[in-house]
Amino acid sequence: MSSSIRDIHFVCGSSHQSLGQEIADYLGIKTGRMMLSRFSSGETYARVEESIRGSDVYVLQTISGHPNDDYMELFLIMDALKRASAKAIHVIIPHFGYARQDKKSAPREPISARLMADLLSAVGFDRLMTVDLHADQIQGFFSRPVDHMTALPLFVDYFAAKNLTNLVVVAPDAGRAKFAKKLGDRLGADLAILHKTRPDHNVAEVVNIVGDVRGKTVLLIDDMVDTGGSVTSGLDMLRRNGCNDEIYLATTHPVFSGPAVDRLSKAGFKEVVVTNTIPVPPEKQFPGLTVLSIAPLLGEAILRNFENRSISSLF
Repeated sequence: MSSSIRDIHFVCGSSHQSLGQEIADYLGIKTGRMMLSRFSSGETYARVEESIRGSDVYVLQTISGHPNDDYMELFLIMDALKRASAKAIHVIIPHFGYARQDKKSAPREPISARLMADLLSAVGFDRLMTVDLHADQIQGFFSRPVDHMTALPLFVDYFAAKNLTNLVVVAPDAGRAKFAKKLGDRLGADLAILHKTRPDHNVAEVVNIVGDVRGKTVLLIDDMVDTGGSVTSGLDMLRRNGCNDEIYLATTHPVFSGPAVDRLSKAGFKEVVVTNTIPVPPEKQFPGLTVLSIAPLLGEAILRNFENRSISSLF
């Protein structure tokens, strides 16, 4: 008997259940029944409340404002699925936490992204889906298949509809130059790159700009905004170099920790455009913020994976 999309078991952790519901609605299925709770000691409990024996299971858990709790809950869900005899476990982590620590930058420090990959692999999964990793090489930390997706099509469609003229796409550092170049090519825009240094954790200083931004409309693009220090520092440099007053910021992952909301709301961006790979609660929203849904992209990727069709053609 052939399988259909309704044979998919799709379960969600607690970190972003609204996104999980959007994906389920896109696929026309119901989310699986999971019991998630905490003991009084703070330990996490997870239990699958329906039979998944011999099934393909897709589990969604983004890494949000409580990364350690989110990862531990995901590990326990994966273990519960494995012990419930799932045929295959496909893990969907829209925002992969600890991704910025992908190499040793100082003596005697960990490579935390590799450690997260090792922990996920130790629990056991068949495929990982994620969006806009901080560094592409993190895919190589896994021995299982990784579908590394990008929010690029969302940003292309959104900004193309604005018909912005004399546009330059600005990468906040050399690491995002490739992404910025792809976006700029599809929008018919020029490219500029900021040169920044990091004297300390969550501290960024922009010291130079490569490219011409004078008199141009700016689209500053990054994979994530954490405290907002890098992008607001870059904004000051762009203004000093003569760009016009229309400065847009686009980022895939709105981490928005610490002073980020205050900084962004006062910086003077024309618009800040993000996706919902991480939930943006009301207290982190501000005038000029636009949230694009990543759910159709993830839902289509799940469908194509289930039907053994190409995912890369989406991009």
